[in-house]
Amino acid sequence: MQKLLPATVFLFLVVTYQAMAQNTDALRQKIQQLVAGKNLEVGVAIKGKTAKDTLTVNGNRQFPMQSVFKLHIGIVMLAEIDKGKYSLDQKIRITQAELLPGLYSPLREKYPQGAELPLSEILQYTVSSSDNVGCDVLLRLLGGPKTVESYFHRNKVTDLSIKINEEVMQANWDLQFQNWTTPLAANAVLSKFYYNQGKLLSPASHAFLWKIMKQTETGKDRLKGKLPPGTVVAHKTGFSGINKAGVTAAMNDIGVLFLPSGQPIFISVFVSNSKETTAVNEQVIADIAKATWAHFTTKAK
Repeated sequence: MQKLLPATVFLFLVVTYQAMAQNTDALRQKIQQLVAGKNLEVGVAIKGKTAKDTLTVNGNRQFPMQSVFKLHIGIVMLAEIDKGKYSLDQKIRITQAELLPGLYSPLREKYPQGAELPLSEILQYTVSSSDNVGCDVLLRLLGGPKTVESYFHRNKVTDLSIKINEEVMQANWDLQFQNWTTPLAANAVLSKFYYNQGKLLSPASHAFLWKIMKQTETGKDRLKGKLPPGTVVAHKTGFSGINKAGVTAAMNDIGVLFLPSGQPIFISVFVSNSKETTAVNEQVIADIAKATWAHFTTKAK
């Protein structure tokens, strides 16, 4: 009997591993079905509770970030606040000259003459509302895009490039590709800062970050689009617009889906080089999130 036990345990482990692999394969096949026949490229990274819950599709491919990088900027600003260089209630002057008319900016619409705003409000506009003016104000305070890129490289997230601000990026279509990340690197940022590995942010800054992520107003038809009503999603979107050739270079959404149990699922979806409509691009992201939700909720049961 004792001789049979190791073989029995081994068989159990093999069967368990195969079952988990089959479950992961089923989700991968579902994602492949969702993008089949569509004229676009997609990158996906999904991370559940364990390493075996990790799934990627083109996970190491470089995709343009667009406004996804505002999350990275927000993180670095909060890190500077933790050092005492700034404070959330510190007033920052935004001049009328900085309210560039060609940039998407709810902040400019509310304060057309400029304003002196607390840093907390600028961060909320930048991350939750994807405000381009607020983004460039934060980059100016931080010393430019290179400062943000260097911060993540120092913290072992190296598969990303942040070289230009929104003003430069929005003025020249081709330059957006200088700001890129991979789906795996995007997920690494999400999980690293959600779990606050190495205590990268103070408890107050950590709480503030995830509060404004949960308040994100953009991309309602992307990750959140087909999830059950009331599902909590903390996320950040990005969108390139469509050029004269009908190509969308970036339709992105990265974030954390919270299962009914409270378990976080990290998911980053990048759609690029698409000749589909905006509605189709967003539907792809929503369908992938829905399939991911179904996979993990079924597994939990």
